[in-house]
Formats: sequence, structure tokens, C-alpha cells
Amino acid sequence: MSVKIEDSWAKVLSEEFEKPYFNQLVDFVKSEYNQHAIYPKGKDIFRAFDACPFDDVKVVILGQDPYHGPGQANGLCFSVHEGIPFPPSLVNIFKEIKNDLGKEIPPNGSLERWANQGVLLLNATLTVRAHQAGSHQKKGWEMFTDAVVNRLAESKKQVVYMLWGSYAQKKAAIVNPNENLVLKSPHPSPLSAHRGYFGSGHFSKANAYLKAQGLTGVNW
Repeated sequence: MSVKIEDSWAKVLSEEFEKPYFNQLVDFVKSEYNQHAIYPKGKDIFRAFDACPFDDVKVVILGQDPYHGPGQANGLCFSVHEGIPFPPSLVNIFKEIKNDLGKEIPPNGSLERWANQGVLLLNATLTVRAHQAGSHQKKGWEMFTDAVVNRLAESKKQVVYMLWGSYAQKKAAIVNPNENLVLKSPHPSPLSAHRGYFGSGHFSKANAYLKAQGLTGVNW
């Protein structure tokens, strides 16, 4: 079964696309798009991979579900298209960047500029039904994105993993902290950001680590 995904990822994940669970997942997702309003748009399902080829990955940020409000989800976790109001977690991410690096809050919430610098913005579940958070969980996406994290952990070292909240921390538990930089904090959601996300300094820590490895930091 052919999946339209960036070439380097297609190579790394080729075995995954042939597995029975993935074929069942494709059938489920297709029928959902035919019957319901589903986010993101079909062309953006694999956008996190298309915007950040495997060989370029130097930072991984893990989300859970795509945004489920109209026009919000764009295939990159925490990101929204230009012109869309910032969701609360994204507001808090930009606040922390301002606190950490002194950078002003940007005019739009598109994080594609991060992806283009080697930041993989990966949701655990890549699709969702409109207004129904978690509606596409436990259908196979999590197995697929676990495989993504596994391939990265096996093949790449000196990667920064920003793990915000217990869900992301469990998902990347296999990552070797001796070969990578694993940064953990509460989730940037308004429910938990004040319990240690604010003040975590993840963005400056990531850049310091990358530069120490001889890599370019990210312009956050």
C-alpha cells in the first residue's frame, strides 16, 4: 500500500506501511473522511514528516491529538495556520520562549518555521473528528507513531526530545538519555503550565546542547 509521505521517511517506515494494523487504520481513516468532518485536511496528515525529513531531525516535540476546532489543525503538533487565534497551549509555549529567550510573541501560530529547521512536531494521533477530542485514538495511529519514535531512537543520536506532560514522557520512554538530550516538564496546557512548564528553560537548553554537538541551534 502506498502512502504519500516524504521520501526519507517512506524509506525508514516502509515496513510499517505493510503491516495489517496500518492497512486497517487507512480503511478507518478513509471512511471517517467520507462520513464526518475530520482534521487536519487529508493532504496535511503527514505534514510533520513532509516538513522535516528524517535526516534533518534534531529536535522532537510530541503532542497527543490534533486540534479539533475548525481550521486549527495543520498537521504539526501545537501549530495553527496563519490567521487562526492561538490555542491556550500555544500561547503558553510562546510565553515560555519569551521568558527563556527574550523573543517577542510572533504574529502567527504557524510552527512550520521550526519544522524547516529540523524540529519534528509529531502528534501521537494524526487525525481527529471535529469537536471530538480523542475520537481517533486507539485505532492504530499510536502504533505508527511509536514506530516513528523507535526508528529515531535506533538510528539517530544527539537529538533533543522535549517531552511535555506524562503522555509524551511515556511515549518516548525508550529514548536513551545518555545519547540524546531528554527534557521533561508538565504540559503547556493552562491546567498544568504553572506546575513547572513555565521556567523550564527548554528552548535555551536545547540550543545549548545542539551547539555543544557542533549543530546549529533552532531560531525559536
